[in-house]
Amino acid sequence: MATPSHHQNPTPSTKKKKTHKNPEANFLYELNSCSKSKDLKAAISLYDSALSNNTRLNQSHFNTLLYLCSTFATDPDSKDLALRYGFRVFDHMMALNIHPNEASITSIARLSAAKGDGDYAFEMVKKLGDYQVLPRLRTYEPALFCFCQKLEAEKAYEVEEDIDKMGLSLEEPQIAALLKLSADTWRGERVYNYLHNLRRSVRWVSEETCKVLEDWFCCKASEIGSDVGSVKEAILRNGGGWHGLGWIGEGKWVVKKGNVEPNGRCCCCGEQLDCVDIDDVETEKFALSVAGLALEREVKANFREFQDWLEKYADYEAIVDGANIGLYQQNFAEGGFSVLQLDAVIKEMYTRSGNKWPLVILHNKRVRALLENPSHRKLVEEWMANGVLYTTPHGSNDDWYWLYATVKLRCLLVTNDEMRDHIFELLGSSFFLKWKERFDIHF
Repeated sequence: MATPSHHQNPTPSTKKKKTHKNPEANFLYELNSCSKSKDLKAAISLYDSALSNNTRLNQSHFNTLLYLCSTFATDPDSKDLALRYGFRVFDHMMALNIHPNEASITSIARLSAAKGDGDYAFEMVKKLGDYQVLPRLRTYEPALFCFCQKLEAEKAYEVEEDIDKMGLSLEEPQIAALLKLSADTWRGERVYNYLHNLRRSVRWVSEETCKVLEDWFCCKASEIGSDVGSVKEAILRNGGGWHGLGWIGEGKWVVKKGNVEPNGRCCCCGEQLDCVDIDDVETEKFALSVAGLALEREVKANFREFQDWLEKYADYEAIVDGANIGLYQQNFAEGGFSVLQLDAVIKEMYTRSGNKWPLVILHNKRVRALLENPSHRKLVEEWMANGVLYTTPHGSNDDWYWLYATVKLRCLLVTNDEMRDHIFELLGSSFFLKWKERFDIHF
């Protein structure tokens, strides 16, 4: 007969509570437990006990308490308690001459905004400089949202200017709040600017932001814009769609929800939509960034020579990543570099662009091997005669060459490379993703 084990797990009532000999460490452990369980009252009780026992408190203790208080500052049932203790904890921290960090200031800014005091929230953010600490976007949010909710437009715009000075970029929630504020205070020019800020930085908008846009266009007559001629010129200069010169015409907008067909035709109005490109200034900065990184990692003389060559022969509308296309799906027993596959892409791009040859970037080692093969030699010589081929030198990474050429010439790029390698990570994500969407064609 089986007998019960004498090594059973203890029941909950027999489990020992974890403690530390150090009272400060024990206090922090229990405080973190309150934070995880979102128990504000227990945390406040711990704080009061710590004061009674003269427990020495540090920045971690204060930050945890401030975070909990700021979390409950918008809860109707706990708001008064959270605000009362939140400011008391912060004053205690300052009295002990413990310098606040970004987390401390973000919490006190949230508490201030919950009290409706956007001015104090913004003042706290500006004080971070006194402690040699840089704010983050979340540090500015409480003041910005508070001013937007109270329709204090000039103060909200001042926060936005400070965010910009710190080199931070607005994201959809902040842009939407400023857009709504501008719409509610009838600042049409500001609405227009924030619309294009959304266009530049947000790849798709949320339902909440759509509602803000819908409300604006449903209630406000459009502004008189510039003449059609200057608008057309600006559209061409900026790559289509956006012109930056305000609204055209006047009267009420017609607002509908609909779809856009794959070819870019709007199902609501039947108009063909323009493809909005990334603007010239952004593109030139990106090209300089790519060139700078390439010159650090490639032989300078080789890449400089390519830059000079590109300036001289800049009449291309498509760049082809030759190695990627030639090796596409060739990983089988008889597979190798497919010259016919690459030639098919070259001919297709030639036809599509109205008889303009693309530029194929291919390593010189690969080109030499193709020329040594009698069955491929004639075709490769034909490419060379048509100015299709640029051969990269020994020891180079083709990726820098085709990437720079595509960006510099604002060309289409034909490649199946997903561009996830380390060299592409160096370029950042936001603008790089927009660029890939606009210029990258898969084979």
